[in-house]
Formats: sequence, C-alpha cells, structure tokens
Amino acid sequence: MSGQVLVAMSGGVDSSAAAILLKEQSYICRGATMKLIDDDWAANCCAGVCDSKRGKSCCAISDIEDARSVAYSLNIPFNIFNFTDDFRENVIERFVRSYCEGVTPNPCIDCNRFIKFNKFFRRGIDLGFDFIATGHYARVMRDSVTGRYLLKKGLDDSKDQSYVLYMMTQEQLSRVLFPLGNLNKSRVREITRQHNLVTADKGESQDICFVPDGNYASFIERYMGKSAECGDFIDKNGKKLGQHRGIIRYTIGQRKGLGIARATPYYVCSKNIEDNTIMLGDEADLYTEHVEAKDINLISCEQIETPIKVKAKVRYRQKEEEGIAEQIDNDKLRVKFDTKQKGIAIGQALVLYDGETIIGGGTISATY
Repeated sequence: MSGQVLVAMSGGVDSSAAAILLKEQSYICRGATMKLIDDDWAANCCAGVCDSKRGKSCCAISDIEDARSVAYSLNIPFNIFNFTDDFRENVIERFVRSYCEGVTPNPCIDCNRFIKFNKFFRRGIDLGFDFIATGHYARVMRDSVTGRYLLKKGLDDSKDQSYVLYMMTQEQLSRVLFPLGNLNKSRVREITRQHNLVTADKGESQDICFVPDGNYASFIERYMGKSAECGDFIDKNGKKLGQHRGIIRYTIGQRKGLGIARATPYYVCSKNIEDNTIMLGDEADLYTEHVEAKDINLISCEQIETPIKVKAKVRYRQKEEEGIAEQIDNDKLRVKFDTKQKGIAIGQALVLYDGETIIGGGTISATY
C-alpha cells in the first residue's frame, strides 16, 4: 500500500499502534494531536478534579507530549491542531445544554461527528493527505454491488466502536483508515511494546475526557457558574413524593440516591424540564417497545424503503436487540423491538445493524 496519511494521535496506545501498522504498510505518515481543552479554561472549570498522574486529566498536556514522543520514536513528522473553540462549542456546550434540557447526550459521538471526522478530517484533506487514520476499533469495506462504503464492527467485540461512528458519511469512509479493526487489545499492546513506546502500558482513556472525575452535575454547575434548581419528585399521577436536587443529577433508570424510603425501590422514569419535575415509578414503568430517532444518518443504503428486520442498540455498552426498523420520513427512524427495552434515554443514539454491518442510526427523540 502507499499514500500519505494524517494519523490522529491522542497519546494513547491505540493511536500509537495505528501509526506503527500504517508505517509497516508503507504509508507515508504524519502524526497530529488535537488540542481540545484550553489551558486557562481547564484551570477555571476543572480546578481540583484533574489529576494527570492518576490518568484523570482533561487538560491533556501529558497526552500531547506522549503523542509527540511516539511520533519522534517512529520518525514521523508531528503537528498539534488547536480545535479548542470548536470542541467547546460542538461538544462541551452541547453536553451541558442537553443535560439542562433533560436529555442524556453522548459527547463521544459529538466529538467524532464534529471534531475528528469534520475539523480534523477537513484539515487533513485540505493539507493534501490521501487518507485520515484513527485508532478506532472498526472496519471499512466497499460493497462491490452498490459501490457504497460500509462501516463494520471491529473484530474484537469487547472493543468494537462502530456504535459511536454511525454518523460517518460516504466521503469520510472513502478516505479513512482504521488499522486496528482486525485486532484485539492484547495484540495492540504487544505491538507498541515491541517498539518500546511510552504509551505501551498506558491506561484506558476516560469515557468523557472533559469530566475527569465522572461527576457530570458538578461539572455542569461549574461551567454554568450556578447551582441546579431543586424541584419535585412526582409519581405517574402527579402526586408529590419528595424533592430532587436538580434535574441534571438524575438519569433515566436511576434508583439509587433518590432519598425516598419505600418497600420497593422507585426508578427515574422521565424528566420534565418545563415544570422541573422528575417522575418516579416502578421498574416495570421503564420498559418500552417503540423508539424513534431523528437527525439520522444511513450508511449501507440511501434510505430504508420498507420495514426491515434489524438488530439495534440504544446505548454503547449494550448487546444488540432484534426488532423491525422503518424510516418514517426523511429524517426519522422508528424501531419496534421484539422484546421491550429498559430505560431508553432521550438523547442517546439508536444504531441499526445488519450482522456486522452498520445500517445507520440517529438521536433518540421519543419512546412509547
């Protein structure tokens, strides 16, 4: 193989292994790290929670240096792209706004959509690179009949990241390389150890890089500069059950930390931002059969002409469930699951699969 490749290097083991494999395949590589968090902003908004020594840093200064070290070790040029404004606008602010509107966002999907495969992708193409490469565990193939580029699951089920890539376009898929798609994590670490890279034994990255301690509510309050407003817990009949500490502190399906004594536990079933109430109910109230999604992106086809049998996910760490999917207008999907699903959250992604191939997906907008 040959061609010029811009490799997204995060300072982690996966992107390091991706760069090694591409070099071994005779690609001409350049590494680049995306600076996503402004130092002054991080100091103000994440004060007291960042700890790079324990791998809980959103500031990523050490990650940038690790990426630079790997690039130099592999003898490939290295750049830093400053996307801090774009990341704040399209990832952090969307995250904060979604929680304040009572929905549950997926910032990793937003980062892939707006930063990695938009800003970074466009920068690479504008600089004249033939391909963009990342350390995602996924695969791209081309359908010999339709000519469409297909996104497929990574072969290692425990690391497969196809769910967070469902928004990729045909143009992006035609110019992206996923060198780790056929590998498992142990093999990836072995590759980096063979090259004595500083990232070989580095821990896994945080789920949400800008919330290093995992406390979403505290982060949102620091970001907004004010505390969340308290409100009422109610039951399905509107009866007041107690007081909550702010809608941003609760997620659909949550049963712990509600502060309401009962012989059988209450669960968070829905949130109403207009009157600042959270409806609690029994576990049975969490189950739903139908889900709708908007802002859709289809990969394996231009549109779903008739209802089709699929497997679908409504959250990242979930096994696929069988159901019937149909496209009900240009920008909306509906799935009727064979088995009722528990705790589906508005704002998460609905992703459709045909075997190991991703059909497409969208943002969950309704359940019933």
